[in-house]
Amino acid sequence: MQPGKSKPMVMLQSLFTFIIGGLLYLLLELAWRGRSHLSMFITGGLCCMLLSALFLRYAPAWPLRFLLAGLVITAAEFLCGCAVNRHLGLGVWDYSARSRNLYGQVCLDFSLLWCLMALPISALGAYAAYLVNLVSPY
Repeated sequence: MQPGKSKPMVMLQSLFTFIIGGLLYLLLELAWRGRSHLSMFITGGLCCMLLSALFLRYAPAWPLRFLLAGLVITAAEFLCGCAVNRHLGLGVWDYSARSRNLYGQVCLDFSLLWCLMALPISALGAYAAYLVNLVSPY
């Protein structure tokens, strides 16, 4: 829990970053590929929630934020891909035709792009913290 915040306020902040992060991830996919899937909303929301909490709690330097964003989002996409594509057979995406892929679920080229997500995630987390402080009764 973040220092100085009540549990309900931290949960509200987490819910806000989950929903907005999930929607942004979904919109990014729609703009890039023209389609998306509910699993991408959930994955994007979880990534955004986790990363914004880490960034707010520990305030890492920007190079570390970029690295963390790339690693966390790539790992989440890999786990989600293994579940929805390989285990459930939904075929939401397949990177097997691209070079530098891992089981067709993640691709190094996109992992490098995920590093840039540290910028909007940091901004979203800060904005969510600001909003929660505005509505906090404490």
